[in-house]
This record gives sequence, C-alpha cells and structure tokens, in this order.
Amino acid sequence: MQRSINNLIDFTISAKDGELGKVSEFYFDDLTWSIRFLVVLTGSWLSERKVLIPHAALGRIDWKKETFQVNLTMEQVSKSPDIDTEKTVSRQHEIELFNHYALPVYWGNGFYAGPIGMVPFYPYYDRKPVKKEDDSAQQAQDDNHLRSSKEVKGYHIHADDNEIGHVEDFIIDDKAWTIRYLIIDTKNWWSGKKVLVSPKWIDRISWSERKAFINLSREAIKQSPEFTEGSLLTRDYESALHRHYNRKGYWVDEPVVKEHSS
Repeated sequence: MQRSINNLIDFTISAKDGELGKVSEFYFDDLTWSIRFLVVLTGSWLSERKVLIPHAALGRIDWKKETFQVNLTMEQVSKSPDIDTEKTVSRQHEIELFNHYALPVYWGNGFYAGPIGMVPFYPYYDRKPVKKEDDSAQQAQDDNHLRSSKEVKGYHIHADDNEIGHVEDFIIDDKAWTIRYLIIDTKNWWSGKKVLVSPKWIDRISWSERKAFINLSREAIKQSPEFTEGSLLTRDYESALHRHYNRKGYWVDEPVVKEHSS
C-alpha cells in the first residue's frame, strides 16, 4: 500500500521493552529514493534526544494504532552513537550505527532480507546504485547520499519551461519502503492543484539551491490527473498518470539514472 510521509509523522516507536518516542522525519537515499532511517524524538526517558533507527530494525507495524515496532531494546537505543541529525549523517556514522545494532548494511554485495514480521525489503531501484556506492564508500566515507524528508519538503520544482510549485509531501510504498512520488503543490502557479511526480522523472537536483528539475512541460503537468488528499492510488490511477506522461510505471523493472548537482 502507498502512504503519505506526513501521515506517518508522530507514529509511536515501540521497542521490545517500552516506548521509544515519536517519528519526526525520515532519511532516504537520494540515489535510490529508498527509506534508510527513521528519526525518532525520544521522550523524557532519554532527555528528548533524537535518535536514528535503521529501517532494517523495523518489526511489525500496527497501522490502526499508528505504531512501529522495532527489534531493539531501550537500552540498545540509549547506548547508540549520539549523531546530530541536524547535520550530515556520514557513511562513518551509518557504520557505527549498524555495528552497534548488529544489523546488516544496505550497501555492498547483497540486500538484507527484511526485518521479522514484515514483507522482505525489495529495493526496486537499488541494483546499479548500490554497486556504485560500494565502490565509493571505501574512498570517501563522508560522501553520503542521505537526505531528510523534512529538509527536502519545500524544494521548488522546475519544469522545462518554468517553476511549477514546491514539494509538499511524499508517497511511499510501505512494502518496498521506497518513495514512489513527490506531492507537488502548484498553488503559487496554478490555483493550488496538487500533482504527483515520480523521482524517476527528475533530471537533476540542486541541493544547495533547494531545487529539482523535471523533463516535463508546464502544460503537460497542468493537464495531468489531479491528486487530492482523498485520492486512492489505484493501479488504474497510476496507469493513467504514466500514460499521460508517456512513462513506464514503477512496477516495470527499470533502473533509475539521475544526475545530481551540489
């Protein structure tokens, strides 16, 4: 099922032996658009400290109670490396976290099979980028591709012929834990219509300017199927969206190639 990241904020994170805190944001890989970490704001038991929980630690999810269970103890989390989530999370930080929790990493020669009680993690876009990451990780451990959902929210989106709006939210697949779409609010351009844009349609991103560029025209976006908060992302809706833009759907095994600028 596909879910909005905004609707997942403030979900409770429950360890094996108690409540850790609330989800405040997510970190995703900007090469694969896969969710890698949940940022958890702990309660008074850990002085409101923010901690990173690897996706690999996720256990069962209770959607009705809005609770993520993790296969960790409160003591493990309390003794986890203290990482400043307001700054860049480097590869070395990730290595320390995965070593501390004794979890398999997501880069390298293979993919982890998924946490207990969940559908195994299938990174649709990961095949080529992971190998590239594996090669580069040995040389530049500070050169990471993790981005905060909170930070990217608000980025301006540019079509071929002008700006169309800004990122308001993200749609993720809760089986693959990959960002499938960015929800774009066009209110500063065209009466507040919201549209979906796949990360696969992004040509490049300027992280320093907080801008993303897509190879679509304003008119094509204006005529695209409208997205509303009550929209159901059915296969028919997605098929219509991809037919409109003459693009393949994410369900087709198609690698993603994007250029990123700093």
